[in-house]
Amino acid sequence: MDSQSLPLAPEPAERPAVLVSACLLGVACNHRGEGSPDPAVLALGASVRLIPVCPEVAGGLPTPRLAAERGPDGWVRSADGDDVTAFYERGAAHALALARVTGSTRAVLKARSPSCGSGQIYDGSHRRVLRDGDGVTTEALRGAGIQVVSEEDL
Repeated sequence: MDSQSLPLAPEPAERPAVLVSACLLGVACNHRGEGSPDPAVLALGASVRLIPVCPEVAGGLPTPRLAAERGPDGWVRSADGDDVTAFYERGAAHALALARVTGSTRAVLKARSPSCGSGQIYDGSHRRVLRDGDGVTTEALRGAGIQVVSEEDL
């Protein structure tokens, strides 16, 4: 088979855009200052345009930072009890704007995160107890009609 008969991958601009938690691509932006690279997410790059975003950093939080959890009341509090909800809301607004400008209709976000969690997040007790619910960014994206899954759903 010669190179002219090989199927070509679509040009990057022709591939659909998918918003992705930057940590899943290996960017050192999680609360520990590390990445969480995921092979399945990285493999998506062969067929879609991966649009990285870290809502926490975009919202103004440093890396590393104290762990935070979203309680049933919707507020996000750090491990020392500080209310960091506004940072998460700013980050969610940034992620939504990025999705709109890139034409992303889907997102793959980090499981259980108070920002990116999808279906289950930590309950706000800082004892690593899970509850049903979504992170702030996932909630905002879904509210705008964007399909959100976690890396564990791939």
